[in-house]
Amino acid sequence: MRKSKFIVFEGIDGSGKSTLSSMLYNKMNEQSLDVYKTFEPTDSPFGSVIRNILNKRIVADEKTIGAMFVADRLDHLTNNSNGIVKYLDDNTHVISDRYYYSSYAYHVPHLSLDYVINANSVCADILRPDIVFFIDISVEESMRRMNTSRKFLDLFENEERIRTTRQNYYNAIEREGKKDNVVIINGERTVEEVFEEIWEKTTALVES
Repeated sequence: MRKSKFIVFEGIDGSGKSTLSSMLYNKMNEQSLDVYKTFEPTDSPFGSVIRNILNKRIVADEKTIGAMFVADRLDHLTNNSNGIVKYLDDNTHVISDRYYYSSYAYHVPHLSLDYVINANSVCADILRPDIVFFIDISVEESMRRMNTSRKFLDLFENEERIRTTRQNYYNAIEREGKKDNVVIINGERTVEEVFEEIWEKTTALVES
């Protein structure tokens, strides 16, 4: 049984998951733990196509977008040079900003939850997270944060879609969450309070 842990951050846009995942990476480094931080969509050629779709430079239907995410995720897992599995096998903890719960949340209802779960089952068969931190904020807080910090909103960043996405996260967590040790974190507290809870749970995981 490997001792290295796969830690995933999920949440709607503006939830703070990217900030918190970076904080966790820095803290684990300070504790002299071997750790690698990554994200989805990746910066691979697959991820580049996805980003062009999200930025509305390329037009694609929902099934194509869903399939591109699966392809990017598979390469993210299995790439011989920088794949997640390689790092874990080398006893390095891995932190990922998004994993397949993002697909469960963002691709429904354009595709059914059953369809998206089945499409990503090949990824789940390769690797399930040891813990998923779902950083939960309200739709109103999400929009407030994005309108404050961003000049350009991508394909998924509008109030109606964010409301649907947040509910989709909850639907997916209710169905799949126990399999992936999903922990719901109240993201509307101070960043210090949120991180304290994350660090406490991470420490317990790493030491288990």
